[in-house]
Amino acid sequence: MGWDIQNHTWLVTEALHPLVVEVDFQRGGNTVFKSVNFAGYIGVLTGMKPDAFSISLDERFQLNGGYIGILEWIFGKRDQKWAGFLLREIMEKVPNFETAVEKASNAPLLAPVYLIISGTKPGEGMVITRDRKKYDLWRLGQPSFQQISTWFLVETNYDHWKSPPFFDNRRTPAILCLNEQGQKRAGWEGIYRALSTKPVLNKVTTYTTLMDARNNSMVTYLRDCPDPCAPW
Repeated sequence: MGWDIQNHTWLVTEALHPLVVEVDFQRGGNTVFKSVNFAGYIGVLTGMKPDAFSISLDERFQLNGGYIGILEWIFGKRDQKWAGFLLREIMEKVPNFETAVEKASNAPLLAPVYLIISGTKPGEGMVITRDRKKYDLWRLGQPSFQQISTWFLVETNYDHWKSPPFFDNRRTPAILCLNEQGQKRAGWEGIYRALSTKPVLNKVTTYTTLMDARNNSMVTYLRDCPDPCAPW
């Protein structure tokens, strides 16, 4: 990623900042979905379908990971989907939260990922932990390892049933911040505050997007983490 010793930044993160764009995908003059993209990328990593659901993708680290999937794809095994293209297909064709969860859970993937999906109704929140073929569903309202509160879900690139590594524990600060402010104060301002708490916010953070499919609202902020700040 290229660490800039003088400026204390990642070169890749700085290069991506000017490429962040919000895109409104329309059909017949009507919005089908909105996404946050890096200019030139035609898949979807973060997106919202008005009155239906929002979805975002996080990287998952596994031995049976993307390199193996890409090699299989190169050598002709084309029955697996690129995650970003799967998300675009979901945003274009899927009408509601439950169907989005079903499609995101069952499609074979080139690489393991985390898919975070929220809907427009109470209880419609899900973290899908994806292997290339298998999946785990963690639904809003269910406690998990290290998280007793059930009114929110925190996903920080590690399986929710395991402890995060000591060198990248963003989960605990995020949970503490949300628990401290409470559910009644957890509007956009409260969620943004939690996402701005170090080391949840770190030198790798490129942007923060807040989405509300029920109210057709999506706001993206380019992020900078002033020193002292964790490199990841």
